[in-house]
Amino acid sequence: MTIIVSVKINDGVVLAADSAGTMASGQIYAHANKITNLYEGLPIGAMSTGAGGIANESVETLLKDLRRRLTGLDRDHADWRLDPAAYTLEEVAQRLRAFVFEEKVLASTEGTSLQLRVCGYSAGRPLAEVWEVNITDRACPAPRCIMGEEGFGVLWDGQYEALNRLILGTGYEIGAALARHGIPEDQAPALQANLVGDLYATLSAPAMPIQDAIDLARFLVETTIGFVRFAVFLPKSVGGAVQIAAITKHEGFRWVQRPGLHGTEFG
Repeated sequence: MTIIVSVKINDGVVLAADSAGTMASGQIYAHANKITNLYEGLPIGAMSTGAGGIANESVETLLKDLRRRLTGLDRDHADWRLDPAAYTLEEVAQRLRAFVFEEKVLASTEGTSLQLRVCGYSAGRPLAEVWEVNITDRACPAPRCIMGEEGFGVLWDGQYEALNRLILGTGYEIGAALARHGIPEDQAPALQANLVGDLYATLSAPAMPIQDAIDLARFLVETTIGFVRFAVFLPKSVGGAVQIAAITKHEGFRWVQRPGLHGTEFG
């Protein structure tokens, strides 16, 4: 489990995540890298939540393998190279699915649960997009756009209890709570949707500066880390240093904060 957050504004999109990696044994490590630049020099990045690897390969390594293909460094897959002047973010998401799911998951003897979020700009486009590849067991539908060019705001996934409560105003157990208070099962979804509409806390604006979007993304990840630390009903599977990257049209993918081999690196 982890927490990933994206904040999309007019000037770009910010990616943020924690660094905790939980093994099947229950062992938790504090230096998992969950954000990757998918093409150095282009405004494209990805982040993941769920399984940390497939078979003996980590998701971080797999995404870097994909980067070699997209940049034309893998001679055995030269046709995967993106045209920097003509690619689309949908194309990037499709190739990510083909590589991670079709080549790796289906070749493995076990299924996996993994969400991959692709953020950035299509070639020549004025605004960013956010796409998702969702793998459940041995099934993976086509990539879907979860925030198009005209969409703005905060998206989060992984250990979402803290941010559901903070932003939506309701926790994971809202359905059960409504039932305990006598709301008929067939009426609960509509009431829940109405509550979210009434209680939703807007934390971002499309015109906010990129630095404020960075600060917001950091706050949301840190809030989740603190909530999980003290919530007695949740496993302690979110934590470690916060990693943050910003993607803008002209500057491309830039690291703001990331775990390094000798500690957290900034800038």
